Amino acid sequence: MSAATDMTQAASAVPTGYAARRTFAIISHPDAGKTTLTEKLLLAGGAINMAGAVKARGENRRARSDWMEIEQSRGISVTSSVMTFEREGITFNLLDTPGHSDFSEDTYRTLTAVDSAIMVVDAAKGIESQTRKLFEICRLRDIPIITFVNKVDREGRSPFEVLDEIEEALALTVSPQVWPVGMGTDFQGCYDFAHDEFIYSKARANGPCDSLKKVEGLDDPAFTSMVAPHVMERFAEEAELAREGYASFDADAYRQGHLTPVVFGSALRDFSVDQLLRIVARYAPPPRPQPSDKGPVAPTSDEVSAFVFKVQANMDPNHRDRVAFVRFCSGHFKRGMKLNHVRSGKPLAVNNPIYFFAQERALTEEAFAGDVIGIPNHGTLRVGDTLTEGASFRFTGLPSFAPEVMRRVRLEDTMRMKQLRRALEDLAEEGLVQVFKPMFGSNWIVGVVGPLQLDVLASRIRGEYKTDIGFESVPFATARWISSADERKLKDFIKDNSMSIALDRDERPVFLPKSDWELRYARERNPDIAFDETRELVSV
Repeated sequence: MSAATDMTQAASAVPTGYAARRTFAIISHPDAGKTTLTEKLLLAGGAINMAGAVKARGENRRARSDWMEIEQSRGISVTSSVMTFEREGITFNLLDTPGHSDFSEDTYRTLTAVDSAIMVVDAAKGIESQTRKLFEICRLRDIPIITFVNKVDREGRSPFEVLDEIEEALALTVSPQVWPVGMGTDFQGCYDFAHDEFIYSKARANGPCDSLKKVEGLDDPAFTSMVAPHVMERFAEEAELAREGYASFDADAYRQGHLTPVVFGSALRDFSVDQLLRIVARYAPPPRPQPSDKGPVAPTSDEVSAFVFKVQANMDPNHRDRVAFVRFCSGHFKRGMKLNHVRSGKPLAVNNPIYFFAQERALTEEAFAGDVIGIPNHGTLRVGDTLTEGASFRFTGLPSFAPEVMRRVRLEDTMRMKQLRRALEDLAEEGLVQVFKPMFGSNWIVGVVGPLQLDVLASRIRGEYKTDIGFESVPFATARWISSADERKLKDFIKDNSMSIALDRDERPVFLPKSDWELRYARERNPDIAFDETRELVSV
């Protein structure tokens, strides 16, 4: 089957229920344009009517997907936003992940909740370090990827260079679907190979994409007459090479993670955003089976099941709220249902489930497998919790990683101790930081993946809890969760190393070595003790 035929073949019937869900994430290196693309996808899907504004209850309300003050001031994403919108009968659940590597743990957990991903690549910079790391996470979870090569309206590398780098660096077969007509100062639009459509700007130079022309092919005079001759000559050569030199689109190969359809465009100027969303709607997989300790849970199962992959405190600064982000995996959930909270064994009535439209919220009456909703709660739900309609099992695969940066928290005003304790509990529950309480000493130690998290921690505690903190260095290099089948040996190890032992927020013992050498030495001397770099976040 040709690429054009495969890419344009419509489904025989409009999907419903879970089959109509497309739950996907956007991954990229910082500054590749991920947040801009997120907003433009929301715009294309009708969730907003201007970049940065949510359309809710007939009003235009300012609400960026980067809602936190530090995100807006620095122009980066440091939290995972969840946004839902509908278009042509398909419900899209878009998870906008942090691009900064210091927040990779939050990104990893978010990727457990998606069925596909869009990888944003800067046309000038190609595959960058954080893009590669996030791609490897997707590969571990067999998440299929669509590639969006952004900023083709600026001077950049040859499209062929970018395609070849994707193939070589990521070991992916590439299949170009939308190709730039010129680049940089010569940029005049994009051409959709599958649909023979030319997308362009009536304003031409530096204008936003606002027009589409259906043509009969690359040599259609109606198309060639619209493009400057020197640009058209080069485009004709490139288009022929792109079509003949790379693989045709194969939906099965894409869904298995072996092939990536590639769309060239400009998120800032709206080029190829509609085309990208069309590929997601038609070819991104519907909800997939999710791993559990009792085997995979299929989306076709009648009983409702879901897991918490993120908790966010204080999304609304006017209310001390806490929202658990829940990914449904099976069944047909209805508002007011009582679900089994597996960790506690107690029923949980879900009376106010909410969808997210950037910072705005709306009550929802139902949800299917693939949907992501928020459940407001006051500490009942935690990351890793499983909710079921009755059966007791737990979803697996949500990790917590050993921190790479350790600091002691210094409270500037000792009268604010209660507020500090609440702040650390809340933000540790979100996964922003890990909090350790040493066996000796009264100060908390926080552990993070990267130093930017410390800035965010201090900023949020100051802004949301009205408490100023500082950080002091500690002699510890990292943390390892310790356990042993022999309880006596574990107790002896803790006693012998009490100055380097702390408890995490679940009261689990943690060894804090001062160096890699000390960690290796402890392992060699204590073969019956496990020193774990990660631990599973599960309902126990």
